[in-house]
Amino acid sequence: MSKQSNRSKRYTAEFKRDAVELALSSDRAITEVARDLGVSAEGLRSWVNQAKADRGEGPAGTLTSAEREELARLRRQNRE
Repeated sequence: MSKQSNRSKRYTAEFKRDAVELALSSDRAITEVARDLGVSAEGLRSWVNQAKADRGEGPAGTLTSAEREELARLRRQNRE
């Protein structure tokens, strides 16, 4: 029996986009959609919330993906 890594699975941007579209367009609960896709409900919920923030539909103060990338870049630059 092989040991599984503690690292999370990596999903493509296309997979995440399609999963979010399915979750938002479905009348089923996120947990059901996540189970069908083989991902965690917490992960899918996170992707959905980030997609909403990127469209300006998130809670006030939530960073968009572009803002998160810029913040990460600035942090890397500051460490150097």
